[in-house]
Amino acid sequence: MAGVRVLVSGMGGELGSRVASLLEDEPWVGSLEGIDVDPPRRRLRRAVFHRIVAGQHDRTVETVTAFNPHIVVHIAVWEPNARANTRVARGLTDDAATSILGAAAECRALESIVVRSGLEIYGRARNSLTRPTEREPRDPTSVYGHMVDDIERTARAIGRRIGVSVGTLRLATVLGPHVPSALGRVLRMPAVPFSALADPPFAVIHQHDAAAAFVLAAEARLDEPLNIVAPGAITTFQAIRRGGRIPVPLIGPEWRVARALNYLAGAPIPDHVQEMFHRGRLADGQRAREVLGFAPTTTTSDVIDQLYGWPSVVHTPSDVAWETAS
Repeated sequence: MAGVRVLVSGMGGELGSRVASLLEDEPWVGSLEGIDVDPPRRRLRRAVFHRIVAGQHDRTVETVTAFNPHIVVHIAVWEPNARANTRVARGLTDDAATSILGAAAECRALESIVVRSGLEIYGRARNSLTRPTEREPRDPTSVYGHMVDDIERTARAIGRRIGVSVGTLRLATVLGPHVPSALGRVLRMPAVPFSALADPPFAVIHQHDAAAAFVLAAEARLDEPLNIVAPGAITTFQAIRRGGRIPVPLIGPEWRVARALNYLAGAPIPDHVQEMFHRGRLADGQRAREVLGFAPTTTTSDVIDQLYGWPSVVHTPSDVAWETAS
């Protein structure tokens, strides 16, 4: 299987950069290229990176078809209020899926597509299962849930049309020291809201474990959806206590005020995060262990503990940064 050409979309993000770094060490990867609107977050030794501005559809098609990959790992997904507001995030995500996956469909060598999805695809309707397996129907009830559902439908349609395998990794919320995350930003605020009427559990996944899952899925030519989630669970109130934050219990219309205040403080609460606070978000990850041998190394509680230990982002003026580096 040596000499495989792998294309990673979203290589400029923290998760995409980590996936690329791991793929560089895989003996079966012959050549590795990536596409994103921003450059990679870490130094890459073998990968060739193409910085393409959003909306440059023709250039995206030319880049992808010229490389003619065997495997496409599509990570170019913008979570609302992580790096961009909901409207921009949805537009960037839709544009990336249409351009990159559409271009991949024109590649004669293409054998497999692996795409990023999320547990939000199951939704949290009133009678929905607390811990869904991959067999449960997709029923998104948030903007982000509909976004990842659109990606899955696009990828599956392409897979059926050209006869290639399509694997979807339904990730729990990804947290890491440099990963933009709406949930992480809210939990690190000095005062954190939580539901006074229900404090249901949720699970997350560390960025390193999420990246490892993509590498395993690409190597295995995954052809089904899998839940990617860390062991264990935690509630919002428990997370607040572990982080030494001030708990702010809320009910009903008080959430509207809290969302407005958090927005002004630079930590917006998008609907999928508020949904998690109200209804929880868990999933059964056993199938990923059976199919890929995937075993997360960090539990949900440990990821949350690490979240509060990661340094905050500090803006350094360009002249100071230049003097320091000189």
